[in-house]
Amino acid sequence: MTTAPGATATAAAPAPAPEVAQAGPVSDDAIRTHGLTKRFRTGQVAVDGIDLAVPRGAVYGFLGPNGSGKTTTIRMLLGLVAPTAGQVHLLGEPMPQAASRVLPRVGALVEGPAFQPYLSGRANLARLDAVDASADPRTARARSDAALDRVGLGAAADKRYRQYSLGMKQRLGLAAALLRPRDLLVLDEPTNGLDPQGTREVRHLVRELADAGTTVLVSSHLLAEIEQVCTHVGIMGGGRLLLQGPRDQLTARRGSRVVVRTPQADGPAALAELRRLGLADATAEPVAADGTVTVSAALADDVAGEPASALPAPQDVAGALVRAGVGLLAFDVRRPSLEQVFVELTGEGFDVAR
Repeated sequence: MTTAPGATATAAAPAPAPEVAQAGPVSDDAIRTHGLTKRFRTGQVAVDGIDLAVPRGAVYGFLGPNGSGKTTTIRMLLGLVAPTAGQVHLLGEPMPQAASRVLPRVGALVEGPAFQPYLSGRANLARLDAVDASADPRTARARSDAALDRVGLGAAADKRYRQYSLGMKQRLGLAAALLRPRDLLVLDEPTNGLDPQGTREVRHLVRELADAGTTVLVSSHLLAEIEQVCTHVGIMGGGRLLLQGPRDQLTARRGSRVVVRTPQADGPAALAELRRLGLADATAEPVAADGTVTVSAALADDVAGEPASALPAPQDVAGALVRAGVGLLAFDVRRPSLEQVFVELTGEGFDVAR
């Protein structure tokens, strides 16, 4: 695998303390790092003591703006760059000590693959397959054709690589990562250069791989793409891991609100019931023109000042309101997007679309 020089991160103000997901033993995770750090000779710290925990079978969205340390982290995971400090385990094995056993089970697309420009897409894949000592040469052509078809390059298999568009080159990189079944797939900006249709196809492919049992780590600076496919999230900023865990839990615990619309006469009762349930910041909006009142309250632990387990679940809130005789015209739970969580943590903007 050939990659471009490692990414670097710029210095940043101290970020909030990382909130690292509590995970089991190393063998329970597809990827586990402890104190992973990369300091360049200039003294610049690109990755600062991060503890990744990527569960087996997850689609882990590795998010952060350009220069946040994502690619440098990936290069350390794959043994392409030596860490300054820290430990890496892939598929329960220490890296780079177990690289010869682990890497054949890992597919990767990092910073745009390098292929021979005068060879066709099929010939480039055959060249990569030939250097894999564990691959059966008798089935090489079938594997290459299957990988090309899977990424939509079957019709361009015999076209020279130099004639490929940027999106086609990216697809060929994905095909190279899929030449053999993988337990772990690491994709660095996999939708780079793809049109909207190609981006949708990559999302579908990632879901398909995950459904088949492959763990997928997808690095991106495009939140809107990752949010649609990931089960877990890690957010990088200034070389640090600011937050990680199951996607739904991360958004549910930071600013989720229950919103109730009720007849004007029931507004005070709805407000009182929400406060009785422990949602102390419950507020009512002015009466609307149609004679209804909207009452809302935070369900997040960092807003209400209570641990998440002490707050009622949304279905319990709805049930309590009905039992209190409140007429419910509408009931909704509004959760923040990943973009909102990121901005809250770092105060930085984020690319959310192409």
